[in-house]
Amino acid sequence: MAPGEKLPIAKAINSSLRKALENDPKVLVMGEDVGKLGGVFRVTDGLQKDFGEDRVIDTPLAESGIVGTAIGLALRGYRPVVEIQFDGFVFPAYDQIVTQLAKMHARALGKIKLPVVIRIPYAGGIGAVEHHSESPEALFAHVAGLKIVTPANSSDAYWMLQQAIECDDPVIFFEPKSRYWGKGEEVAQGIPAPLHRARVIREGTDLTIASYGPTVRTALQAADASAEEGRSVEVLDLRSISPIDFDTIQASVERTGRLVVVHEAPVFFGSGAEIAARITERCFYHLEAPVLRVGGFHAPYPPARVEEEYLPGLDRVLDGIDRAMAY
Repeated sequence: MAPGEKLPIAKAINSSLRKALENDPKVLVMGEDVGKLGGVFRVTDGLQKDFGEDRVIDTPLAESGIVGTAIGLALRGYRPVVEIQFDGFVFPAYDQIVTQLAKMHARALGKIKLPVVIRIPYAGGIGAVEHHSESPEALFAHVAGLKIVTPANSSDAYWMLQQAIECDDPVIFFEPKSRYWGKGEEVAQGIPAPLHRARVIREGTDLTIASYGPTVRTALQAADASAEEGRSVEVLDLRSISPIDFDTIQASVERTGRLVVVHEAPVFFGSGAEIAARITERCFYHLEAPVLRVGGFHAPYPPARVEEEYLPGLDRVLDGIDRAMAY
C-alpha cells in the first residue's frame, strides 16, 4: 500500500490482511471461498496465490466447524482470521462463539488466550434476501468475553483490522458490506485511534448523532442537511460496540444537550437502547430532550424491493433530529 493511496474499504481490508500475513507466520485466513475465488465480495482476492493454501484456507460450508477449528488453532499458538460469508450465516457457529470462544479465557482463569478474529460482512443496502443483510451485533455484544468493532471508512478498516489481529482476545469484526466498493479513501499512515475509541468526525453544538458502520455516512448526510436549516449537528463514529466508549459520547452530549443514536439493526433491544440508558444516567442534567433512537424495524429483513423502506435512511434520521429539537 503506497503512502497516500486511496482505497475502497474492501481493498483496505485486503491490504490489512496481506500485511498481517507478511508480518506474522502464525496468522491464517480461513473461510468459505476465501482462497481461489477471493471471497464472494473479492475481499481476500489474491491472498491464497501469494501466501499458499496452508495459510489462506478454503473451508467446507460449515460455520460451526470453521470457528471450532479456529479455536483449536488459537490454542496451538496461531492467530486465525475467520471469514463468515454473510451475516446471517454466522448462527450455526453461535454456540462455538458464545460458549467456547468467549468463555475460554475466564474458564481457564486467564491462562488461555484465544486471539481469533471473526470477520462478518453485515447490514443491508445490497438488494439481497434475508440471511444476507442482517445486523446481529447486539446478539454478540451481550456476551461477555467478545470484543465487537466495526469500521466506517477505509483507514479504520485497515488499521482496526490490524489491531484486532494483534489482540489476544477474540474480536468480532463487522464489515459494512454496502460500503465495500464505495469511493476510495486515503488510509492514514499510522493508527488513527485506539481500537475501542469513538471519534468525533464532525463537530456541532445543537445535537449529537452517534452511529457506526454503514449508518455513519447517513449521519453525515443528515448533518449536512441540518446545516442548511441552521442546525449544528455533531457526528460521532462509535467504531466499537463492545466495549462502547461512553466517555466520548458523554462529553459530546454535555456540549450539545441532545442525542440521536442511529443503527441499521432493529431499534428494539438494539445497541442504541444501552447507549440511551447509559447516557440518560450520565447526562441527566445536561439533556434538553430524551435520547432518541433511529434504526430498523422489529421485523424480518424484507425483500429487496422494499429494502429502502426498512433501512434508516436520511429522512428517518432527519425526523429523529426534528423530534429531538422540538423539546
